[in-house]
Amino acid sequence: MYRVDLGRTESLLLEKRKSLGTLVAALIDPEEFSVDEAVSIARRAESAGASLVLIGGSTIADQQHLNDVVSQVKKHITSPVILFPGNITGISKGADAILFSSLLNSTNTYFLIGAQAIGAMEVKRNQLEAIPMGYLVFGGDSTTGFVGQIRDIPKNKPAIAVMYSMAAHYLGMRTLYLEAGSGSSTSVPNDIIAAVRKHYPGLLIVGGGVTDSESAKAIAVAGADIIVIGNMLKSPHFEGKLINIIKTLRDLVIPF
Repeated sequence: MYRVDLGRTESLLLEKRKSLGTLVAALIDPEEFSVDEAVSIARRAESAGASLVLIGGSTIADQQHLNDVVSQVKKHITSPVILFPGNITGISKGADAILFSSLLNSTNTYFLIGAQAIGAMEVKRNQLEAIPMGYLVFGGDSTTGFVGQIRDIPKNKPAIAVMYSMAAHYLGMRTLYLEAGSGSSTSVPNDIIAAVRKHYPGLLIVGGGVTDSESAKAIAVAGADIIVIGNMLKSPHFEGKLINIIKTLRDLVIPF
């Protein structure tokens, strides 16, 4: 008989969500940092209160560099290190888990199931914990939207996002990521997050355009379980803002 047993990392995220409230994930794109820089960012983000580190990007070309970043970050922090690949080049054996995702609103079947089929044996070979995830990208002018060849979801049509989220749930995707797109200066509209939250029972991740504690609070209140912060980490002194964001989220009482 087929049964689903949650892996160690996925279970840990759910436990952290219950005990801490809305979590913050630090997203590190290895294409933008040296190994030492990535390690420094991960350590500082964890010290500021980030609960997990995501490593990945839309245009990873140097897989050895990715492997080096993952292995070194893993050595220097205790929080989960989870791969967030934009393609099959984003797989690395040293991570705790991988967000095994399907870009649901891509117009190219490669990003819906092709890359997943190609990469599946590599995930198994490397004994990575796979967390099944639906991925929705808003913002066709972003790097993610361009590379993933998405059909943009109108930001004034929350019902369309809800339809996709329900499909993800019925397909067995226990996690859903709403993404404004790499490099975006705006976040996913809060009314879309709230509408999706009403219908999607799994772990809801939201990323893109989070710049301060107020925007993070609004996203958390709308229903996000995990907020991803990436662009802010490029600032040489990001810790102050990140500490304020996490403190604001800890002060909220949002049941899980």
